[in-house]
Amino acid sequence: MGSCISTASSEIHSVHHGHENVAYYENSDYANDSQVRIGSIHSHQGSKGLNQDAAILYQGYGMEDGAFGGVFDGHGYNGHTVSKLVRNRLPSLLLNQMNAMVKFISSPKYNEKADGGDQAQFNKKFNKWKDAFLTSFKVMDKEIKLLENLDCSCSGTTAVVAVRQGEYLIVGNLGDSRAVLGTKSEDGIVPVQLTTDLKPGLPTEADRIRKCNGRVLALKEEPHIDRVWLPHDDSPGLAMSRAFGDFVLKNHGVIAIPEVSCHQLSENDLFLVLASDGVWDVLSNDQVTSIVSSTATEEAAAKAVVDASVAAWKQKFPNSKRDDCTVVCLFLKKQQPSILT
Repeated sequence: MGSCISTASSEIHSVHHGHENVAYYENSDYANDSQVRIGSIHSHQGSKGLNQDAAILYQGYGMEDGAFGGVFDGHGYNGHTVSKLVRNRLPSLLLNQMNAMVKFISSPKYNEKADGGDQAQFNKKFNKWKDAFLTSFKVMDKEIKLLENLDCSCSGTTAVVAVRQGEYLIVGNLGDSRAVLGTKSEDGIVPVQLTTDLKPGLPTEADRIRKCNGRVLALKEEPHIDRVWLPHDDSPGLAMSRAFGDFVLKNHGVIAIPEVSCHQLSENDLFLVLASDGVWDVLSNDQVTSIVSSTATEEAAAKAVVDASVAAWKQKFPNSKRDDCTVVCLFLKKQQPSILT
């Protein structure tokens, strides 16, 4: 498997549970010095065949206490290949773009505590991050299209990506995976959903697709799932409105432009969960944050959520094919979640 960031001090730890397409990346120097594991990653193959999910958690990304996390849910015949390609390539594309555009990454000013009332400073930083995300996602999609011997006309992947740099958390979302923040409140640890599930049924998404002559329709046997179809052909029936790949629909409203948001972290923000839709189809935000906050160690958190998802699939949809379930947990504090509760 190719390294996604050319860093001499990085190690790659592959995780294999069935046909998994997952890797854990950490900066070994930082990890060995601090003896801190910043999170965990886990995936479980569904009952549809090859696991098409891919995921990554990179420690020491961009700066010593920086981090990169991502979950990529592939679909179509070559979806498992596309999700792996994006996992391996997108982190370096984004970091290179940030290094070119955002000089404050390594600047002492970047690490200074921003004045909570200085909205202009926050906006300036966010706009630079947003530009870096938009450009790197555009380049990533173009690189996939230019690949020889890989047909991505009806194959692709979603992406939910989070970058932590100091007190800032920047999230880019493409498709229907989800990012949820676990935050301490008077009522315990509560979820804050940071992304919107970008599906064809959303009015704004459906409007864009229809303006490009794409069709948004649900099949009679699954009336709750809106899909994207070609103008005059009952294919491919894509169940998300944004994705890498899927080039047959790129002229009909399906785009590879992520929604990007920036969050200034507070002392109450404890952890971030990134997960493919196989998790959110059966577990609520509240259930996921409760599971993570009650696990004994950071290493156990992602697996606990995946195990709960698999059990929920068997209970709620015993006669349906189970989707792949993949989770990345990034902890924002250096305490174990059980202590935080």
